[in-house]
Amino acid sequence: MLVNFTFVGLLAPVFTIFNQDFSVNLDRIPKYAQYLKESRYDGVLVAATSGEGTSLSVRERKNLTEAWARAVKETKQHLMVQVGGAPIPDVLELARHAEKIGVDSILTLPELYFKPKTVQELINYMKFISAAAPNTPLLYYHNILATGINIDMAEFLRQSKDQLPNLVGIKYTSNDLVGAYAALTEASSQGKTVFMGGDYLLEPAFATGFKSAIATSMSPFPSYAVKMLEAIQNSEIKTAIELQQNLTRIMDISKRYGSKVATMKLAMNLFTPVNVGLARPPLQNPSPVNIVEMRTALQPFL
Repeated sequence: MLVNFTFVGLLAPVFTIFNQDFSVNLDRIPKYAQYLKESRYDGVLVAATSGEGTSLSVRERKNLTEAWARAVKETKQHLMVQVGGAPIPDVLELARHAEKIGVDSILTLPELYFKPKTVQELINYMKFISAAAPNTPLLYYHNILATGINIDMAEFLRQSKDQLPNLVGIKYTSNDLVGAYAALTEASSQGKTVFMGGDYLLEPAFATGFKSAIATSMSPFPSYAVKMLEAIQNSEIKTAIELQQNLTRIMDISKRYGSKVATMKLAMNLFTPVNVGLARPPLQNPSPVNIVEMRTALQPFL
């Protein structure tokens, strides 16, 4: 069955908000959704890398999805939910649940232990998820660094065309702009979408024809991606390059103090009205000394 997927633009991957005991806090989600809407983000991605989805139980992920579904009804934002990174029975349960409550699209990681080694093996895995939620637009989450799976995405799109009827695109998280552009070219020929997933490549991606992106920096530093995309659309290349250079500095500074998720959550807490708590173990959070140093180092880029 063919499905309709019309989202184009910037979609923010949201952090999962934790209490001090690392239980999930659902109460702050409406405020978070409103903050992103006011920051000009018309969509959110739940339970992906930024959202620590693979560190959550199935029940937590369902509760999280339901809370975001309620929030975006008020803000009129697109709701994409990442269902992968778990044993396949759980992945399928999460996919069925997402479709049942009416999410706008589903994103999925590949199998992370018995890794697919060929395009067809990946397609075969995706068929299970497609069948579990046949009426919901489906996207594949290509993240080489996190998964260790480096399958050619242009070829995946070509071969899956007649095998995955509800596949509408991919999230391409890699610094391989050549591969990303090849995937975009193939996706465009099929009327599908490629979301650029790298904070370091937003400007070159927009400059080479990408119209959609998902990047961790969008929640704590929302203006950068918005202004960068607008600058490219207005042929203000110099402005876009300067914005990317500053965002690159932000990311480079932040990674001195820990993992991307932990440091970006800290930046969110320091510089926005939404407190998302700490990162859940096994991720390590910055020390009190590092918090002070990071705040000082990032202040000039606000």
